[in-house]
Amino acid sequence: MKKIFFFALALLATLQFAGAQDMVKKSASAKAAVESAQEAANNPKKNTKLATWTKLGQTLVNAYNAPLGSGWLGASKEDLNLLMRSERPAGPAEDVVIGENQFSKVTYATCEYYFGANGQLAAIKVTKPAVENALERALDAYKEAAKLDPANKKSKDIIDGLTSIVKAAETEAYSLYTLGDLAAASKAFELAAVAGGTAPMNDTDYSMLFNAGYTSVQNGDYARGKDLLEKCVAAGHLGDEGAVYSNLAEAYDKLGDKDSARETLEKAIQAFPQSQSVLIGLINYYVSNNVDPEKLFSLLDVAKKNEPGNASLYYVEGQVRSQLGDIEGAAAAYDKSLEIDPNYVHGYVGKGLMLYNYAVKLQEEAQNEMDDAKYLKLAEAFEKSLKDSIVPFEKAYEMSQDPEMKKGIADYLKSACFRFRSDPEYMAKYEKYNATAAD
Repeated sequence: MKKIFFFALALLATLQFAGAQDMVKKSASAKAAVESAQEAANNPKKNTKLATWTKLGQTLVNAYNAPLGSGWLGASKEDLNLLMRSERPAGPAEDVVIGENQFSKVTYATCEYYFGANGQLAAIKVTKPAVENALERALDAYKEAAKLDPANKKSKDIIDGLTSIVKAAETEAYSLYTLGDLAAASKAFELAAVAGGTAPMNDTDYSMLFNAGYTSVQNGDYARGKDLLEKCVAAGHLGDEGAVYSNLAEAYDKLGDKDSARETLEKAIQAFPQSQSVLIGLINYYVSNNVDPEKLFSLLDVAKKNEPGNASLYYVEGQVRSQLGDIEGAAAAYDKSLEIDPNYVHGYVGKGLMLYNYAVKLQEEAQNEMDDAKYLKLAEAFEKSLKDSIVPFEKAYEMSQDPEMKKGIADYLKSACFRFRSDPEYMAKYEKYNATAAD
């Protein structure tokens, strides 16, 4: 998922001390303004004027914002204590757990604020909207305004209005996602995409449309997710590392369309050979549907013939063989990827992980083995595989320019080297990598 956008600093200057106005009064005033604007829009003498519809759209956006208070995602409690001095919470803050996350919930007259462990506002939930479906109605109003402006003389006003809807819908979507309401989050993400694509703005944010499809799939609404993700594919928006494909394949699979699921994943692995989500999805599909994995290797063979110098294709083969327990075949594939490109960091990481994970498996088997001779043999194989993993991991560590990847590799290295800490050489390595992992 895309991370939450924090508009804090950009909005601080414009918010001023809006919190000084009572939320309830502000909502009531906004509602009255909408009713007045709607009355004008219902009047045949006024509803042919573009300004009537832009005013209705603006009052609806204002009505949507009214019960939110002065908070914004990413705001600190200290900021809000300053801006919202006239607003008093309905009671003391409550500790609540949603999913795997803990929040401090502060309840106000018209909304609830959820602060994360870092003390920043992570989500806002409106409990008493000034007007129902305000953003959807605002979008309809701006569409009517656009119809009355064929020459685009007032396009800036309409685009500004549509932009305000997009931003509000995005913020609501991320709040809902944070609070675990995936169905509502999906609708808000879709609204942001649709509003952005509405004339005269004509700027659909397909990452929002992907988020809408993704949250639908995660929520089990596979038909809706399929439709949304198919629109992304049609527009050529495939997401990071083919995420659109992997989620679309899941939707097809859950809907019983096995052929489309397979075709989507096979197409994705050729377009994004390094994508873990696509690779795992394809492997899981083959395993759960009793499909011969050799079909995947056949696809890779075709790709290799077309791109013999593509090291990532051998990396994929290594990943698949590793998942299937073919350690020797996986090692050979990783080595081939590094033969083609000695600077291919993923090949080193893949080989290191394969050997490390195999060592963990051998250790578990040894712990459950009652026969002393077999135990010793497993323990010896465990130590060899663990020590062998250090070499490619160290190479990847030296080559990586990504701080997060480097830290992750260091975490594996410190664990592996700790096993052999009685040797001064490995103790020194442990201290080195432990320092990096702890940063």
